[in-house]
Amino acid sequence: MTRTDDDDVDDATVITLSLREPERFSALFRRHAPHIHRYLARRLGTGVADDLLAETFLVAFRRRERYAADRPDARPWLYGIATHLVGQHRREEVRRCRLQLAVPAEVDAACHADRVAADVTSQALRHLLLTAVGDLADGDRDVLLLVAWEELSYEEVAAALAIPVGTVRSRLNRARRKVRDTLGAAEPMTTIEEVLHSGR
Repeated sequence: MTRTDDDDVDDATVITLSLREPERFSALFRRHAPHIHRYLARRLGTGVADDLLAETFLVAFRRRERYAADRPDARPWLYGIATHLVGQHRREEVRRCRLQLAVPAEVDAACHADRVAADVTSQALRHLLLTAVGDLADGDRDVLLLVAWEELSYEEVAAALAIPVGTVRSRLNRARRKVRDTLGAAEPMTTIEEVLHSGR
């Protein structure tokens, strides 16, 4: 099998092949780096994400001998490594959220009254949401964001965080309830997508 064939095989095969030919691991980077980078950037900002992306794949490369070959998709494994690295940067994450809360939204003076009203409402909702997410326990926040941002299944989140699926469900339910209590009747998963990413 040549290196050009790597695009036709699953992640587990690529990782297994990389044990003999380390350069093959680059196929995993090509496949998944954009998704992992996006996740890290949302959690910690672009500057930190660049560094942690490299660290995520470096850790994965070093641990590839322990990868479970019966898992064809390496994304949950990579998200798990990335989430662990995010955990080491919790203080920066909280500081970033606080800075976002402190900076008011820019309002174009020439915009119409309804646009201004919409911006003010959106900023207020964003403030409430960031506060609610920031107040969640670390484990609850990890589960909520992996589901809301990365659209991982419960099983994939369980694999990423090395926890039972039942724990994923209970953490997600608890996180949704807390966010819903803060936001009122709004559905937390939809609100996170609409509000946190409205400025992307």
